[in-house]
Amino acid sequence: MIFLYLCKKIVMPKIYQYMGIVFKFWSNEHDPIHIHAEYKGAVMVVFLYVKNGVVTHVRYKEYVGKFPPAKIKDLKTFVSANKNTLSFAWTQFFENDVRFKPITITRRIK
Repeated sequence: MIFLYLCKKIVMPKIYQYMGIVFKFWSNEHDPIHIHAEYKGAVMVVFLYVKNGVVTHVRYKEYVGKFPPAKIKDLKTFVSANKNTLSFAWTQFFENDVRFKPITITRRIK
């Protein structure tokens, strides 16, 4: 039983990939809702603040290394366009144990 718990603890499912940025969350996460965004070894954490099922505020925090400015712009564009979907995915994963197939988006969001 301990082995299964430890294995679950290190799972980090990939949800999306957009313009080389990989969006994931740890399987043992906690509130507030947040997504880990990785790009070439750099990691940013995206915090999604939700009220009545709608994301009302987004905060970005550099966690490891630095994202290039162009990738920060890509990250913010993607999150802005998909913030409620990201929040929903997080909730489904942690509250309803729903697993997702990762989605790769290769076209730039305008």
